Amino acid sequence: MSAVVKPQTNAPRSNPRPSPAALNAAAASFAALTARLDYLNADDTELVRRAYRFADEAHLGQLRNSGEPYITHPIAVAAQCAEWKLDAQALMAALLHDAIEDCGVTKSELIERFGAPVAELVDGLTKLDKLQFNTREENQAESFRKMLLAMARDVRVILVKLADRTHNMRTLDDAPREKWARISNETLEIYAPIAYRLGLNQTYRELQELSFRHLRPWRYAILSKAVAKARGRRRDLIQKVQKEVEAAFGEAGMSLRLAGREKTLYSIYRKMEDKHLSFAQVTDIYGFRLILPNVIACYTGLGILHQMYKPLPGKFKDHIAIAKLNGYQSLHTTLVGPASVNVEFQLRTEAMNVVAESGVAAHWLYKAAEPSTAPSDRLGAKWLQSLLDIQDETRDAAEFWDHVKVDLFPDAVYVFTPKSQIMALPRGATVVDFAYAIHSNIGDHTSAARINGDQVPLRTELKNGDVVEVITAPVSTPNPAWLGFVRTGRARSKIRHYLKTLAHAESEGLGEKLLAQALRAEGLGKMPADDTEHQALWERLLRFTGNRSRAELLTDIGLGKRIASIVAKRLMALMAERGEKPDALMLSRERFTAHESVSQGAVTLDGSENSSVRFALCCRPIPGDPIVGYLGHGEGLVVHTENCGVGQRLHYKDSERFFAVEWADEPMRTFETGVVITVRNDKGVLARVASTLADAEADITHVEMADETPQDSTDLRFVISVRDRTHLEAVLRTVRRGASVLSAERTVPAT
Repeated sequence: MSAVVKPQTNAPRSNPRPSPAALNAAAASFAALTARLDYLNADDTELVRRAYRFADEAHLGQLRNSGEPYITHPIAVAAQCAEWKLDAQALMAALLHDAIEDCGVTKSELIERFGAPVAELVDGLTKLDKLQFNTREENQAESFRKMLLAMARDVRVILVKLADRTHNMRTLDDAPREKWARISNETLEIYAPIAYRLGLNQTYRELQELSFRHLRPWRYAILSKAVAKARGRRRDLIQKVQKEVEAAFGEAGMSLRLAGREKTLYSIYRKMEDKHLSFAQVTDIYGFRLILPNVIACYTGLGILHQMYKPLPGKFKDHIAIAKLNGYQSLHTTLVGPASVNVEFQLRTEAMNVVAESGVAAHWLYKAAEPSTAPSDRLGAKWLQSLLDIQDETRDAAEFWDHVKVDLFPDAVYVFTPKSQIMALPRGATVVDFAYAIHSNIGDHTSAARINGDQVPLRTELKNGDVVEVITAPVSTPNPAWLGFVRTGRARSKIRHYLKTLAHAESEGLGEKLLAQALRAEGLGKMPADDTEHQALWERLLRFTGNRSRAELLTDIGLGKRIASIVAKRLMALMAERGEKPDALMLSRERFTAHESVSQGAVTLDGSENSSVRFALCCRPIPGDPIVGYLGHGEGLVVHTENCGVGQRLHYKDSERFFAVEWADEPMRTFETGVVITVRNDKGVLARVASTLADAEADITHVEMADETPQDSTDLRFVISVRDRTHLEAVLRTVRRGASVLSAERTVPAT
């Protein structure tokens, strides 16, 4: 992951004597800011002025790399926020955004001087430099998580942050050259996608252009010259198209505002890279934007354009009827203009144009509008809320960043529910992503799906226009395999949260069984209850183990982080201090049967234990096998057969981690085991053996053949699912009757 830190590009430098010219520059820049605050009332303007005075004093003596007073940077950030018509609190936060980080000002001091909302905004923008992290990446992920969560609570945080990053990128030339690549990559990978996601297209394009100029300066310069030359060559063509369009709309009696649109250098570069084109092959460098009075006029105007010039098939997009994820609305069409040059046209209303350029900032630009129609009510609102949802299930910063970054990329597909509701999802999203986008309960219980009426696998990727129907079942639960193909951060975090919760619940149950078994060996038939009478006893035991609760202790035992026998001995010692003694008869009986593989206190297994119990792949035990249980470090209970060489070596090294286990009378599912079948190399022998196994009700989960030169006979190795040893023996007897089968045996465990 790229660095998610405020660039050191323009870090403050100490200098006690700024030059008079520098001081004049700072004063002049603040005067320019106040000139933009005409939309604020007098009281709000005075609050911004107070914040400026405080920031100016806090940054006194600090200079940027350019030699200007450092205060010029916060002023520039506030000026950008003023362009978006943000409120006084956001402007104050913009002026103070480096005060905590660079000047030693505390959050409490900001609360006292400027109020809690401003302090919260500043705190959301502040890196976590004062905390210690294991790695630089962890620091970056935690800083980014903090900023995103602050942004989810108050979108002004990210607006100030984007203004901050934009000014730093504009002044990146003053930074040391070796920092350009890191800061530019970070901007391209993180901040530009966020700007796009929030509909700030103007900022999005500028951040891309500035990053491209500093990452690939030579390519930027060459492309810039090529575009300038093309602009000169096509000036006459552009003027001709402009006159013809204005004349056609004039004849139709329609008013319009026509503006030229030139593709950015970075988007030209990406198109050349992605599609392996030369500059001459990029035909849509120039285009026109038509601003029309209303939506009806947009569609009427589209008809006029299609009468004038021939449209290119497949190049029409209606983003008015189906808006983009970030709220962008416009009609796009590419036409064959004069001299057979392709020209793109975008048609939109004035309100759509403001939203297209300013995104969530349009909320403040249209502050007079009714709350229900404010663009910020829809722009990015669902995504911002999803950040909080993901945080609820994901406490690890790096994992949170992994979930979020998959949602930052702009490509999207638009699909329909059976009731014709439109859902927007990232490109590559699957049926499971769709299910979780509707509701987490739908996702958790998804069992099957239909796309356009046809049954499809859950991993099927969605395409534009698909009608998706999710089928649920109360018994269905999230499958760990889903993590291999889901695309959205919401789906990934919900699945992981469910699996973690399930694993902990199962581990707690297993830990309780293991501790009860260990207590029986110490002569205690019943574990002390979790009640008021035994509260002091459990508290003393928890102080000894370092756990916060009884449930956490039992979970740790189930995961193998604590040894049940040691905890049991400590618990018995604490009970002895209370005057409670072990049952002598039970103690004798347990010790007398300790040499047996199964005692009265054995843990019973029926196959329903899921993640808390694993069956070792080295010996693949099945019901009927004598078995032992090994409590691995942090991996729960691992079951081996008694004659498994791996299990025997573990017992020799770590005997206190072994526990008595036994099979339930009626296991809940089938179990996998390995068989080796030696056959003559006849034609179709593999198909015949597989058919025989299927007829014997043994499911094949894996098959492999000996990798050697063809001989008269060969070994076929299968992993099959059977109910128990009796079923396995019946399967092997059936297989041995095959005409080409020489032998069929169960795979012998490793020694």
